[in-house]
Amino acid sequence: MAWSVTSYDVMKELLVDPRVSKDAYRHWPAWIDGKISPGWPLAIWVSVQNMVTAYGSDHARLRKPVAAAFTRRRVAALRPRIEALIGGLLDRLASLPPGQPVDLRAEFADLLPSEVVCELFGIPEGTRADLHAIIKGFFHTSCTPEEAEANGRRLYVTMAELLAAKRQSPGEDLTSALVAARDEDEGTVLSEKELIDTLILLFTAGYETTVNLIGNAVYALLTHPRQLSLVKSGGATWDDAVEESLRHEAPGANAVLRYAVEDIAIGPVTIPKGDPIVISFAAAGRDPDRHGPDADRYDLTRENRGDHMAFGFGTHHCLGRQLAMLEGSLALEALFGRFPDLVLAHPGRVPAPLESFISNGQRELPVLLHGPVREASGPASAR
Repeated sequence: MAWSVTSYDVMKELLVDPRVSKDAYRHWPAWIDGKISPGWPLAIWVSVQNMVTAYGSDHARLRKPVAAAFTRRRVAALRPRIEALIGGLLDRLASLPPGQPVDLRAEFADLLPSEVVCELFGIPEGTRADLHAIIKGFFHTSCTPEEAEANGRRLYVTMAELLAAKRQSPGEDLTSALVAARDEDEGTVLSEKELIDTLILLFTAGYETTVNLIGNAVYALLTHPRQLSLVKSGGATWDDAVEESLRHEAPGANAVLRYAVEDIAIGPVTIPKGDPIVISFAAAGRDPDRHGPDADRYDLTRENRGDHMAFGFGTHHCLGRQLAMLEGSLALEALFGRFPDLVLAHPGRVPAPLESFISNGQRELPVLLHGPVREASGPASAR
């Protein structure tokens, strides 16, 4: 059993409360006592030891070497490369046979953050496909215990091979920088497992959430044409569209897990010491107490559209927020600029959601790049 938190205000309170931990090795009795099977699909989210699962001084120690990679200046410097990647992907889409549905998730939303992350971390071409498949398995929380364990083993083998390659041939990338920080300080900054788990965190957070951000935003705009017209006419910005999409459909639905370090009283409810807690980021964006009775409505002019938990809050807030926002806004502007008649291939049909307790997006997003195909009429059609 775990406590699910769906109130925006309660989340903000708990996410800065020192009585709430993310360290299962110290504060979750069921994990400490070995009662949780390694085949549990969410086990990998609990077992990793990085800044997201750290508590207290360990969190500060593990976060520091990563924070330097995500300063505003560094993210801004990535803009030309991101624009170039987007341009190449749109050229690829434009070369596809006209009139045929295109899965925009697979052919665009998935590819952009994947390329950005791989370049940022210097992932060799030969490793990218395997790592991509493994990370997808990381979010597939309805898999079998056997699949979960096998994917976990593949993940650590792949990461060990990557670190060995970087130690032999370091480059100007974040992986090489973290390896150097760990080796130069002989493990005082990061242990080997912490190094691997930190990279796992950065790959997954930098990839999957941005895929969902782009996919969710495109779907929301296509199903709300007045909102799309508003941003096209300059009545709202693409940043507004990103913020409202993050509020309306958080890319990460639930965050697992946190633990009560001691009994925590919240109004009439007490979360007992040691109990696990799930933070529902998706629920925060739809909380009527925060966003009013129309919280379910997609509205780019909503004054508090930025009041969401899509990037967390408090000490564990996402370092990659600026990068994700930049990728999302650039991707939307370029996509709708290149294909102004873009429509859903199956209007009225809600795309199937991902089979995940954590990741919130579509399995596929079929679109028509140039609008609906119109049959010829009149004399020409007889020929």
